[in-house]
Amino acid sequence: MKHPWPLSTELHYYDIYPKVIPAGKVSEITVKPLGAHVAFAPDTTYHLAVCPFDEGTPRNYPKRKNRFEYDVRPGEDGCIRFSFEFFGEQQFYIRLKDDKKLDLELSVYSIFEDLVGRYPFIGDLHIHTNRSDGRQAPAIVCANYRKTGYDFFAITDHRRYYPSLEAIEAYKDVPIEFTIVPGEEIHLPCNHEDGYHINDVHLINFGSEYSINALIEGDHVKEVGGDKGRRSLFGSCPDKIMTSEEYFALIDEHTKGLEIPDNIEPFAYASCHWIFNEIRKGNGLGVFAHPYWVSNVLQVPPEFVEFMMETQPFDAFEVLGGELNYEQNGFQTHQYYEDRIKGRHYPIVGSTDSHSSVNSDKSHICSTIVFSPENERTALIASIKDFYSIAVDTISEEFRLVGEMRFARYACFLLQEFFPLHDDLCYEEGRAMKDYVCGDLGAKELLEAISGRMKTQREKYFAF
Repeated sequence: MKHPWPLSTELHYYDIYPKVIPAGKVSEITVKPLGAHVAFAPDTTYHLAVCPFDEGTPRNYPKRKNRFEYDVRPGEDGCIRFSFEFFGEQQFYIRLKDDKKLDLELSVYSIFEDLVGRYPFIGDLHIHTNRSDGRQAPAIVCANYRKTGYDFFAITDHRRYYPSLEAIEAYKDVPIEFTIVPGEEIHLPCNHEDGYHINDVHLINFGSEYSINALIEGDHVKEVGGDKGRRSLFGSCPDKIMTSEEYFALIDEHTKGLEIPDNIEPFAYASCHWIFNEIRKGNGLGVFAHPYWVSNVLQVPPEFVEFMMETQPFDAFEVLGGELNYEQNGFQTHQYYEDRIKGRHYPIVGSTDSHSSVNSDKSHICSTIVFSPENERTALIASIKDFYSIAVDTISEEFRLVGEMRFARYACFLLQEFFPLHDDLCYEEGRAMKDYVCGDLGAKELLEAISGRMKTQREKYFAF
C-alpha cells in the first residue's frame, strides 16, 4: 500500500490554514497549536519570516524579494495570525521562532487565477473486480480504495460495464463523498481466423453514460442481458445490440473514411477510432491504456503507438499503469515527454490497473490528481480534457510525478502538506463504507454523521 502519504512532524503539532491561496491578493494565515504541549506562550513576541520558494536565499540573492520578517503575538484563542500578499505561483515557507527553543517551519502555496476554484482530487481510472479477473467484489473495492485516500475511481472490468453500476447501486442509500464513476475496459470481438478483424488494443471507457462493450454481443450481454438499466447510467443508450458480423461490417465501413498508412493495421486503428468517438457520444473520457505493457512482448507495436499519438483519437493517455517493471511506465513516460518535444499535447492519467485492492504489490501504485471544481463525473472529465491533471507514481518509496512542471510543483506541495490530512478522513469513511456493505449495525448512521467533512476540510485549507 502506498497511501496514506506520511504526515510531517510539524503537521502533528501545528495546523496552518488556509494552505492554498490566490496569488496577488492579501490573505490572512492562521497557525494553530495542536495541544497544550506546543501552545504559544501568551503575551510573548514571536519572530515570523515568510520565505518564497523561488527567490533564493537572502545571502546569495540580496536584491530579490526572498524574506519578509515580522514580530507577532498569539491571539486570545492561542493562534498566531498574519496577513501577507503572496506573489507568484509557488510555495512559501512560514518560519516561526522564539527566544528559547521553538524553530518551526510550515508551508502554504499561492496559485494563479486559472487554478482558483479547482480542488485537487486523487483518483484511479482503471480498476478490476471479481466480476472479471479481479479478486474483490465491486462494493468492497470501493471501500478499500476510499480507505487509502482516493476521492474517485472507475471500476473498469474487462468487457463489462455493469459491475461499475453495481458499485454505484451499493451505496445509493448512504451519503458518501467518494465518487464512483461508471466504466469498463473495452474488448470487442475479434476474428483471428481471417487474420484481419482483430483489435487487442486496450481502451478504457471512463464515465460514458452507456457501455461500449454491450453494443455488441459478448460477455456483458450474455451475463446480464440487454436491459438498458444494466448497460447505461441513466437508462438511455443505443437500442440495437450488434452481432460480431455487424460490428465487423461497421468498422470496415468506418475504415474507408480514415487515412491509415500501410504499416498500420487498418481494422485495429479504425476500431479504436470508432470506440473513442462512441465514448464521447456518451459524454465519457476515452483512455488509451498501457501500450507498453509487456505480455511476453510489447502489447502494441511502437509503430502503432506512434500513429495513435500522431492522430490522437483518444481523450487521455494512461502514462502510468499498474506494473512494477520499468518497461511499461518508463517507456510510456518517455513517449509522453518525447511527444511534448514534437509539439504533441494530450491529457494524461495514472491508474493502478489493479486486480486486488488489498495485499498486492500492484495495489495503489499509480494515481491521478485532477484539479477540478467538483468531485463529480462530468467535472472530472472536463478537467482532464482541459489538461488539469497530473499522474502520480508511487511504485517506489518516494513518489514521482509525470506531467506539466507547474502541476508537478503544486502536487509536490499537496502530497506533503494536504493529502496526509485528507487521507485521515478518507480512511474513516472507507472503513464505514465497508462495514455498511457488510451489513454491520450503525455503519449507515456513522456515514450520515461524518458526511460533509471532506467539503469542510477543503473550504478550510483552500481560500476560494
